[in-house]
Amino acid sequence: MTAEERKVIFASSLGTVFEWYDFYLYGSLSAIIAAQFFSGVNPTAAFIFALLAFAAGFAVRPFGAVFFGRLGDLVGRKHTFLITIVIMGLSTFLVGVLPTYASWGVLAPVILIVLRLLQGLALGGEYGGAATYVAEHAPRNRRGFYTSWIQTTATLGLFLSLIVILGIRTAIGEEAFREWGWRIPFLVSIILLGISVWIRLQLNESPAFQRMKADGKGSKAPLKESFGQWSNLKIVILALIGLTAGQAVVWYAGQFYALFFLTQILKVDGTTANVMIAIALAIGTPFFILFGWLSDKVGRKPIIMAGCLLAALTYFPIFKGLTHFANPALEAAQASAPVSVVANPDECSFQFNPVGTASFTSSCDIAKSVLASSSVNYENVAAPAGTIASIKIGDQVIPSFNGTGLPADQLKPQQDAFKKAVTDAITAHGYPTKADPAQMNKVMTVVLLTILVIYVTMVYGPIAAALVELFPTRIRYTSMSLPYHIGNGWFGGFLPPTAFAIVAATGNIYSGLWYPIAIAVMTLVVGLLFLPETKDRDIYAED
Repeated sequence: MTAEERKVIFASSLGTVFEWYDFYLYGSLSAIIAAQFFSGVNPTAAFIFALLAFAAGFAVRPFGAVFFGRLGDLVGRKHTFLITIVIMGLSTFLVGVLPTYASWGVLAPVILIVLRLLQGLALGGEYGGAATYVAEHAPRNRRGFYTSWIQTTATLGLFLSLIVILGIRTAIGEEAFREWGWRIPFLVSIILLGISVWIRLQLNESPAFQRMKADGKGSKAPLKESFGQWSNLKIVILALIGLTAGQAVVWYAGQFYALFFLTQILKVDGTTANVMIAIALAIGTPFFILFGWLSDKVGRKPIIMAGCLLAALTYFPIFKGLTHFANPALEAAQASAPVSVVANPDECSFQFNPVGTASFTSSCDIAKSVLASSSVNYENVAAPAGTIASIKIGDQVIPSFNGTGLPADQLKPQQDAFKKAVTDAITAHGYPTKADPAQMNKVMTVVLLTILVIYVTMVYGPIAAALVELFPTRIRYTSMSLPYHIGNGWFGGFLPPTAFAIVAATGNIYSGLWYPIAIAVMTLVVGLLFLPETKDRDIYAED
């Protein structure tokens, strides 16, 4: 590896680490930010703001991919990902200086949402630029290895954000952090921005793009060529269904849903769960590089498909193993105290609630929501129309209530009373309110989490090289960015709320795994049947 190639990888990876750092800050501090900016907003406005904040995190990323992908194919990779990093960095810094609702009123959350939308758009353009830029600098037989360094950046960005937040919280105390210290992680991002821009300014444009421009073979309409011509659009669709959708759900299941499962389902305290996830990520991160390197030897397709296959085959035993080692008392209670929900099926909704603002108030929905959030497995028993749902635990029956149409000041007390009655009953039957640290086998829990992370590295390590190699130089940035961000922003981003809704509908805490398994199997089948192997392709070729 030459000095120039090392600089290319370092600059691209550093910038992308910084972008993910910015992106994760908002998620990590969302509760504090909501209190600072949304506390005085009326419920209707708060609902709209919550939708927009969610959109900035996931839904708008594909639009950023299209906009900046087109720009990257027209004016160059280097200039475009300079623009994306500046937009991301300045938007993050401005969050740190933005007055709160108490100072500026409704203008404060409006500006916050605008900054979040800019962050989401910039992130949509960053990955494709970095991956394309590095791949176009790499020797043909080392593209997987070179681009795999970029694949570590999401994990490293998450680490960096958590370290900065934890360090500041410890230094100034929780009260000061909630009052004003939360701004510091956003403010220090301006230093990271300066370093990243300075390094990227010293880079040259990619050789493939320079050669294409010199030959006068650049695209004048990247969007039309990418998505308006079936010959390329079918490859974009194949890249989404046969590559990035499966990669995304395996990635989100291994990092984000695993954390959700530990804290929300198994009731492991947040600090312990985060530490165990962090250890697993630290152990697993070098495997991104390993599988990127290996993909140069055996191909991208075998490794990515193997990761999807292993995930589909082993998710159920691994997550059941997490229950066994992290909260054995819950496992015992599930076996010894069966629970059923007796309800009219027509009253039971599919409780898909990605932004946390929807209201499910039928007697069935209220009963199922309490049990699902309490990690209780249950059977569904059909009841005639007009029946108020009830929960049966052993010989004890707890009637639910119909909250539809009740004003908030009446609904909440009844919900609290019902939840207390259910909690008392399931506790009496052995269901723990939280995981007992003394019973927890942390070593085996970390082992299982590490296996999940290794699956992530299998599907994610080679993905950048595979996407770059699928498309010609003149429309590469545009064509690869869209399937990547639809896969990760939508298929991956919707995993936790979809999984919870499936759990609430079926009554089984593991049934939410069917979502990532189904998507991984879809990618496995489509990828095996239709996806070409690309490791030996000449990415300088124009067609």
